[in-house]
Amino acid sequence: MSLPPALKNLALPVIASPLFIASNPRLVIEQCKGGIVGSFPALNARPKEELERWIDRIESELAAHQAANPGAVVAPYAVNQIIHKSNDRLEHDLEVCIRRKVPVIISSLRAPNEIIPAVHGYGGIVLHDVINIRHAQKALEAGVDGLILVCAGAGGHAGALSPFALLGEIRKFYDGCVVLAGAITRGEHVLAAQAMGADLAYMGTRWIPTPEANVTDEYRRTIVESTAADIVYTDLFTGVHGNYLKASVVNAGLDPLNLPRSDPSKMNFGSGGNQDKKAWRDIWSAGQGVGQIDAVMPTAEVIAALKAEYAAAKRRICG
Repeated sequence: MSLPPALKNLALPVIASPLFIASNPRLVIEQCKGGIVGSFPALNARPKEELERWIDRIESELAAHQAANPGAVVAPYAVNQIIHKSNDRLEHDLEVCIRRKVPVIISSLRAPNEIIPAVHGYGGIVLHDVINIRHAQKALEAGVDGLILVCAGAGGHAGALSPFALLGEIRKFYDGCVVLAGAITRGEHVLAAQAMGADLAYMGTRWIPTPEANVTDEYRRTIVESTAADIVYTDLFTGVHGNYLKASVVNAGLDPLNLPRSDPSKMNFGSGGNQDKKAWRDIWSAGQGVGQIDAVMPTAEVIAALKAEYAAAKRRICG
């Protein structure tokens, strides 16, 4: 197993996953200052001209923090690109990211064949979301630098395979960088992911109930009050299966036990879907690890807690 150089110097082996609407420069900056990779979807910067301003802010504030704290571990940031025909901003957003030499690109949905030469040209890396072996093989054929295994229980667009099953099969033919996602909310989960053979953990839901996230207080409160039983897995809202909070589905006037199937030909990610009630804005995403999140905490405190949990788990196992 090997990590790209950009991902070797982290305070904790974690990538904070890009959260539609919720991830913004404020959240990403705090994540990177804490020594984990912070990320955001390019589509969150609206209008499209905001993307370069977001990158400016992130880079300048992280540089200032590093200068004021020379010994601190400051992690790189990542930008998520949806490689799909419904993303009419893709050409613009990629041009900005390539010109600004964004250190890590997280690609989703379709294998990112056309963007890899340009990203590699300036020394950046591409990590790609996959939910099965076929997707992984296509991404590796395209030349990605790592795979993000989005397994059962992950928030947002998630697969249905157990992390034990998918990671085990991936490691039969790939010894490169693997990032594992699926209900990872605590430091001991990060250590468990490494013990299973992953290099890094991918964590999303844990950041939603932070003051830095761009979400409503009701969303934060629902996260804190929910358990795994309150998660609904459906393809209705975007055309791709994802995990959502049952309370938000009910609030939208829908019966979570009797949701219709979507039309896959109408997949639309940038707008939040094709329903009147939009995914991410009205239908709130969360993973099955939500029941282990008990409080609204600033990002810096979340990272401190994760580090303590990770260290305690190591002592339990190795001591």
